[in-house]
Amino acid sequence: MGLVEAIVLGLIQGLTEFIPVSSSAHLRIAGIFLEDGRDPGAAFTAIIQLGTETAVLVYFWKDIVRIVRAFFLGLTKKAGPDGQPLVPRTDRDYRMGWLIIIGSLPIVVLGVALQHLIETSFRSLWIVAFNLIVFGILLGIADRVGRKRKELEQLTTRDGVIFGFAQALALIPGVSRSGGTIGAGLLLGYTRAAAARYSFLLAVPAVFGSGLFELVKVVRDPGVELFSGVETLVATVVAFGVGLVVIAFFLRYLNRGSFLPFVAYRILLGVLLIGLLLAGVVQP
Repeated sequence: MGLVEAIVLGLIQGLTEFIPVSSSAHLRIAGIFLEDGRDPGAAFTAIIQLGTETAVLVYFWKDIVRIVRAFFLGLTKKAGPDGQPLVPRTDRDYRMGWLIIIGSLPIVVLGVALQHLIETSFRSLWIVAFNLIVFGILLGIADRVGRKRKELEQLTTRDGVIFGFAQALALIPGVSRSGGTIGAGLLLGYTRAAAARYSFLLAVPAVFGSGLFELVKVVRDPGVELFSGVETLVATVVAFGVGLVVIAFFLRYLNRGSFLPFVAYRILLGVLLIGLLLAGVVQP
C-alpha cells in the first residue's frame, strides 16, 4: 500500500468514524480500489482508529479528566477536611466512570470470542452491504420513534449495558459504532446529543484497547498486513486531524438535524454495493 493510499484511507476513517455510516465498512469498500484490490485488513482498521479516538480525547479532554479524577477519588473514598468524601458515590462523574466501564464489557468479551470471524467472515462485502441497509433503516426508525427526552444524568446501569451491546455490534463492518449506540440511545429515550456524547466516551477504552492490541500483533509479525509503519502512522495522523473537525461538526449538527441524510446514504451505498457484487464487478 502506497503513501497516497494511506492518506486516502486516513481521510475516510476521519470522515466516517463519528457519523453513523460505519468507518470499517468504508475502509473495507475502499480496499476494492487499492492497487491490488485487497482488503486493508481488520488490524489496519483498528490501528488507524487510534487516530480518531485520540481526537475524542482532545475534544472531550476536560470531561475525561473530570470523570477519571472523580472515579478514582470515589473509588478510594478519599475524604476532605470535613471528613466527608471528596466525591460521593452519587456524584455524576463517578457514576459515568462506572457506566463507561460497564458499557465497555460487551465489546471486550465478544471481541475476544469472535476475533477470528471479525478478521475473516465478517469482512465479506455481502455482510457489509446487508448491514449498511438494515442498520440504516433501524437507525431511521429509532430517530423517528425515540422520545428524545433523557439526558446523560439519567443514564442507568441497564441502559449502559444496552448501549454496550449496541456498540459491540460494530465489530461487524457496516453496523457503525456511533450508529448502533446512538440508535440504541434514541430507542431508550435519550436526546440525540446525549446519546452521541455517551457513544463517543464509551468508544474510548474499547477502541484504544483494540487498536493497541492489533498494534502489538503487527509489531511482532510485521509481514501479515499490507502497510508499512510509516504509511500506517500517516493514515492515523490524518484520521486524527479530520476526525477532530468531524466531531465538532456532528455535535453541532445534532442540535438541529435528523439522521435521515445518513439513513438515505447508507441505503444507497448498500444497494450500490449489492449491484456491483451481483454484476461481478467486485468480489466479496
